[in-house]
Amino acid sequence: MTLLQTTRGSATATMGSTATRGLDRADVVAAALDLVVREGPGALTMRRLAAELDVGTPTIYWHVGSRDDLVAAIVRTQSERLAERPVEGATAGERVLSAALHIYAGAIEQRAITSLAHETGTASLLLHDLEASLAAELEAAGLTGKACADALRSILVVVTGALVLALHDPSRDPEDYRTEVLWAGSPAPVAADTRAALCADPDIDALTAATLRTVVEGVLP
Repeated sequence: MTLLQTTRGSATATMGSTATRGLDRADVVAAALDLVVREGPGALTMRRLAAELDVGTPTIYWHVGSRDDLVAAIVRTQSERLAERPVEGATAGERVLSAALHIYAGAIEQRAITSLAHETGTASLLLHDLEASLAAELEAAGLTGKACADALRSILVVVTGALVLALHDPSRDPEDYRTEVLWAGSPAPVAADTRAALCADPDIDALTAATLRTVVEGVLP
């Protein structure tokens, strides 16, 4: 007998009170997503989620299956929410840029869900709907086939690199290896104002938008 079969059998006794409260799979997934957003991926356990919903752990398994199934449902739900964002712009270039920035902003705004997706190998699922929206805008701009795929991937290269920088927590770096410390003491032959600028905190959002704008202009016909 599998764990799921066991937990479903055990859950039968408690389902009466649960059903009375109207708890369903969507409620469980929403509560799990909220838990991850509030406390991070490490907080997501079936026992903790059951406590949040004031039900027995078997009830959680009954509704969502395994933890992997639950994670996929969380990521898919977040993906659907992100896809609701409207693409804006009067020109093809503006609309492609808008769709591209949604991918970056979506990953930044809910960092805990982004971390969960990366930890569990579901990052592609998290951003698929936004990538589909971007592909549609690239096709509307006149790109199809390999040209469209290459353009989309060029944009994703920029977004992925920007996310590495934006999601990095410098406070966790050893003090001697922080960027500003390394540049301040580096023997690299750069001008003083360049060194000072490299020691300062970058505006990743502004740099991302500017770089994406340049890439979009370069890939559109």
